[in-house]
Amino acid sequence: MSIAVKLQEIKIKEISITEDTITAYLVDGRTISVPLAWSWRLSEATPEQRAHYEIIGDGQGIHWPDIDEDISAEGMLYGTPAPRPKKV
Repeated sequence: MSIAVKLQEIKIKEISITEDTITAYLVDGRTISVPLAWSWRLSEATPEQRAHYEIIGDGQGIHWPDIDEDISAEGMLYGTPAPRPKKV
């Protein structure tokens, strides 16, 4: 028996951010939540900076222009925390 599975592209419809989590609501009804600490830039940002975002690439990711941070839906689903740059 052979079963064909069509993988659906992961697209963000909207997001919410608390002091602890980033939650993405996907167009297919799923919800992804990751710790805010996964993004050191967002962890260090003000609530106003966190609230100023745009969904980019037809839902493939989120961009925070005030802190120059980008997170992809795929990265939230499969990824790992963003590494902090090493001090020189």
